[in-house]
Formats: sequence, C-alpha cells, structure tokens
Amino acid sequence: MINFQAPINSLGYGVAGYNIFKEIIKIHPSAALYPISTPEFTDLHIAKGLANRGQSKLRPSVKMWHQNDVHTHIGKGKHIGFPIFELTEFSEEEKLSMSHCDTLFACSQWAKDVLIENNIKNPEYIHVVPLGVDTEIFKPAPPRNDDKTIFFNCGKWEVRKGHDVLIECFNAAFEPQDNVELWMMCDNPFIGQMNEQWKNLYKNSRLGNKIKFIPRQETHEDVYNIMRRVDCGVFPARAEGWNLELLEMMACGKDVIATNYSAHTEFCNKDNCYLVDIDELEQARDGVFFSGEYGEWASLNDSAKSQLIEHMRTVHGVKEQHTNHMPDEVGRNWAGVKTANKFTWENSAKEILNGLGI
Repeated sequence: MINFQAPINSLGYGVAGYNIFKEIIKIHPSAALYPISTPEFTDLHIAKGLANRGQSKLRPSVKMWHQNDVHTHIGKGKHIGFPIFELTEFSEEEKLSMSHCDTLFACSQWAKDVLIENNIKNPEYIHVVPLGVDTEIFKPAPPRNDDKTIFFNCGKWEVRKGHDVLIECFNAAFEPQDNVELWMMCDNPFIGQMNEQWKNLYKNSRLGNKIKFIPRQETHEDVYNIMRRVDCGVFPARAEGWNLELLEMMACGKDVIATNYSAHTEFCNKDNCYLVDIDELEQARDGVFFSGEYGEWASLNDSAKSQLIEHMRTVHGVKEQHTNHMPDEVGRNWAGVKTANKFTWENSAKEILNGLGI
C-alpha cells in the first residue's frame, strides 16, 4: 500500500521514522520500508518492512527527510515529501526539491504556513501530520518529594536550541545557595570537539557546580528514567522543527518552559507550558549550521531572557513551597499529559494514510 523512506536511528528523523513506520505496518502489513542509511537497529516491524520491498513500484512513496532531498523517491507512484525544518525561508535547492513532490506533509500548522508563504505548494497539496510520543514509555511519573529543583534540557548542543541563553539565564535566575541543578543531555554527534566547548561554557559559569552533564541514552526507556527524576524541562529554542523531547516531558507530567514560536506551538499553550513570548525575529546565523543567508528564527532578546528567568524562578518557588510533600495536583503537569495523549504515533500514521487517501 505504501513505500516509506526515512532513517531508522536514535536522532530526531530516525525516532520519528521508526515510530511512524511501526504504526503504518500494523495497519497495512504490506507496507515497505526503504531506510535512509543503514538502520541502527532492527526488530520485527523493520524486518517485515524490508522484506516487503519491491512488491509494487506503483505505490505512493513517502520520504521523511531534509527539505533539500525529498524529491528522490522509490518507484513511479505518487510522491510525497515530508520535510522537517526550522526556518522561515528556503534555499533555491530546497525549494526545487520540495516543489517536485506531488504532495507535502508538514508536522505542524506553523510549518504548513511557512511552506505556503514561500509558494512551495498550494495549500490543498500540503497536509498537516503531527508527530507523536510513545505514551507507553513516557508516562506520568510521581512528583519528586525533596527540596531540590532539577531543570533539564535534552537536545543537541546548538545555538538554535538556545543553549547559549539557557546558561546565561540560569546563572541570572539563581544564587549559589539556591538548591537547584541543571541537567544537560546534549551531546551532538555532528560537531566533534565543539561539544567540549559547550560544556566548558557551562562548567566555567558562575553556577557551574550546579550543572550535570548526562551522556546520550541508548533507549527510550533510558531517556524516560532520566526525565522522571527531574522537575522541569527548559527549552529556550530559537526555532524547532517539532521538539520530541518537549512533548516527552509533557507526557511524563513534568513542567516545561519553552519559547512561544515555531513548530512546537502545535502542542504548547499557556495551559500546559510556561511560554516565553517572542516579540521579534532575527536572521538565523550560528556560524556552524546556519549562515544567515536566508530564514529567520526567534530573537532571544532581553524581554525573552527576562521571561525565561522569571519562569525558572517560579518553578523553583513552587517546589520550595511544597518541600518534602508535593501534592499530586501541583507536582504534575496534568494539562501536559492530556495534550501528549492526543499526539500518538498511531495518530501520526493514520494522518499519513488519510493524506494518501488510503
């Protein structure tokens, strides 16, 4: 019924690709998987998808990949590109690749709007397919009943992720005597020695002794075991293509702080998240991944920093008020749990099949 192209690994595209295909093949056992690069792991779903390859070249083909390379596809059937992107504009190469697709899937309304504003496709050829979270793994964890507030960030070291501003605001929000910690699980396989530069920025800061670095975890269960031990996820990203970790933290019932901009506004709102409102955009430039030639992202200016500082202080203040006895209604983000339960990988797969008319 469908040919599906995506990486299968522990990074963003790979996590989404695996979970979506796993649900597609449950619904349509004849679905074929064409991995982009060698899969990091295999299971019965992947093995079955690989065995189904070559059955029909007239099937629709969905390719979940970077926006500059969604045009190459399997077979002669309808071709659907599923790019996940963070900026407001595209290079000519990216525009050409996406325009060659018959249909595009976008994981958020924000992304669909960007595609329309850039005249990539007419609105009727762009379908919103939200990504998901595995709520069997990421489930509400009991509140932490001690007097320490642990903040957590999970995402590759990047300026885009706001890691430069996070350490600045953490140091501004608290004093050495405050019982707080900041856990960072941010190793980036694409930047080599720059990982150490980022860690040194944190270690050498005023509150460097309150920073804990956590290596990348092997399984989603391992990630959950970290998330359940913290109080609040803090994600001051300048732009996101989705933000899987933020949704996973919500599913765990944890407080979250995030910028009110880009794709994660699909599931973040004032009821389930401490929002950092954005009042201006700026050219996307970091000297590594983004050159500033095209596209904008959120400006983490003084106003945004002030909000981030205030939100972290608020979370810590609530924790201090309930030392050693955190009531369930206070200690868990039930609005976040409710939201996360709507964004399942099964629903993602069904939206894809619906977009294909299957």
